[in-house]
Amino acid sequence: METSIIIQNLKCGGCANTIKKNLLEVNGVSSLKIDVDSSEIELSYDNEQTLVNVKEKLKNLGYPEDGEANSLGSKAKSYVSCAIGKMSAKE
Repeated sequence: METSIIIQNLKCGGCANTIKKNLLEVNGVSSLKIDVDSSEIELSYDNEQTLVNVKEKLKNLGYPEDGEANSLGSKAKSYVSCAIGKMSAKE
């Protein structure tokens, strides 16, 4: 199965690195493409439960799906995730 998800708080390549690393660890995700400019994630996955798990992981990282509540906590998490992604890209 394939789908696209528009997310909030995606700002840069550091964010994309963190998202990619974490989503590829979700069981059932087979491919992933992230477009920072449009805040869009395209992914291939095994079943609906995998998609639910992906959306939950995104929310926990601070990148909720567009249209969901974007609390101050989510924004703060996304900044931390962004910084981690930038640091891990330099390694």
